[in-house]
Amino acid sequence: MAGGASGGFRGWLRRTTGKWLPRRGTLDAGEVVLSQRRVFILPTRAGLGFAVLVLVLLIGSINYSLGLGFALSFLVLSCALVDMVFTYRNLAHLALQQGRVPAVFAGQEAQFELHLANRSALARYGVRIDFADTGRKAEQRHVTDIAAHGSASVLLGVPTAARGWLQPARVLLSTSFPLGLFRAWSYWRPATRALVYPRPEEGAPPLPVSGNAVGSGRAGGHDDFAGVRSYQAGDSPRQLAWRQIARLDPALGGQLVTKHFEGGVGDELVLDFALLPVQLDLELRLSRMTRWVLDAEQRALPYAFRLGTLHYDAGKGAAHQAACLRALALYGAREPA
Repeated sequence: MAGGASGGFRGWLRRTTGKWLPRRGTLDAGEVVLSQRRVFILPTRAGLGFAVLVLVLLIGSINYSLGLGFALSFLVLSCALVDMVFTYRNLAHLALQQGRVPAVFAGQEAQFELHLANRSALARYGVRIDFADTGRKAEQRHVTDIAAHGSASVLLGVPTAARGWLQPARVLLSTSFPLGLFRAWSYWRPATRALVYPRPEEGAPPLPVSGNAVGSGRAGGHDDFAGVRSYQAGDSPRQLAWRQIARLDPALGGQLVTKHFEGGVGDELVLDFALLPVQLDLELRLSRMTRWVLDAEQRALPYAFRLGTLHYDAGKGAAHQAACLRALALYGAREPA
């Protein structure tokens, strides 16, 4: 009977609190406003000590019939209640939104940008922000003030160790302003993630060329002049068509142009994952491909990319590099919903 009553109470409590408490695994998409249902408040250790002090003062006043003791007891109790209200107001109704999350390589720190907007006429002070499972005190990291009708941005770093998608933990926002007798806090789990590329191999072999295991094909040489084209990032300054550039007026929309050549006996650089030595570890092969992609981009060499059933034609540039690195980061991993 007691067990049934306990189970019934627990079920009632779970159903009641489940209506307004956010679920632990729920992601907050878009902008989130910290309403009164999302802000929690409890006394701090200093607040509990203060309550004991007020209780002792009140008991002494009753025992000795001290009028000034009663006045002082109710005065400090009123101050504590005002502090509780101000602590809650310092966090409530803040608008939260996730920002940019650039991709990083394994071993680097992923930076999650978070925006806090204060649309009220009340300035917010001493708002602490950190991930809930960092194992470090929130008082030691990311304390910010937000002016009235202002905003603030915070970068939260997370160390990375493996490639793929990195989903951060819940974000904990807390404050003890102004007196530190109470602590208000709220949880926020932004629907954002970071893409982690494989770690580039240190001391990797040089880029493959014709005759090696993974290099073959053809590419544009420098024998036959085929005309001019618009300048692209990575073009050598030696290929700039200065005569044509001198005739163009930048005020009329002129832009840089480069000479284009065809033919020759050059080789197309092909990075083929299937032709790497099979005795190498999977992660090492992915790291080697990552290093070769970075080296080819640094040398402005067009390269084709092959990874399983994914084939990219020869190209270069930031978009081509990002597509290849993304494929390497997510190779063999299931795309999360």
